[in-house]
Amino acid sequence: MLDVLMANQYTNFIKRKEQLEMLGENIKTYRQKKGYTQEEVANRLHVTRQTISKWEKNYSVPDAEVFVKLADVLEVQTSQLLGVKVDSDVQTTEEKQNVYAEQLAHIAEQMAVRNRQRKRIWKTIGIAFAVIIVVYIILIVMNIASFSVYPTKEDVQTHEETIMLEE
Repeated sequence: MLDVLMANQYTNFIKRKEQLEMLGENIKTYRQKKGYTQEEVANRLHVTRQTISKWEKNYSVPDAEVFVKLADVLEVQTSQLLGVKVDSDVQTTEEKQNVYAEQLAHIAEQMAVRNRQRKRIWKTIGIAFAVIIVVYIILIVMNIASFSVYPTKEDVQTHEETIMLEE
């Protein structure tokens, strides 16, 4: 029973991950098919070019209202952009928009998890790098300090001269 439950969770995770990756690819593909630049699509949606780039790279997702406008600009069905089929019992535009909003929320949740993981990894790498630098500096300081413990030729000559003067 537990194996079936875990298999279902894993399957859902894979579907959402594929859906996340598919959204950005679909936006880019349909935009290119229409011959639009990111700038042109951005102007039509009243967003920045960087926003379109983030959507295509799966760094963020549009909200439901902008998503519907994006589908209109690209002249495709919103379900095509999402890469899913909407249940046939969903009739009204408002119901469809709610379904899309739910799908986008799931995708945004996956992005947030992925971004947190990335931040955690980079933070760990930064801390490890800082520790390595500190250890390296400590070793350099210790090495310099150890050389100053041993007398130089001048120190030995001065010491010998002092001994000779004392005699």
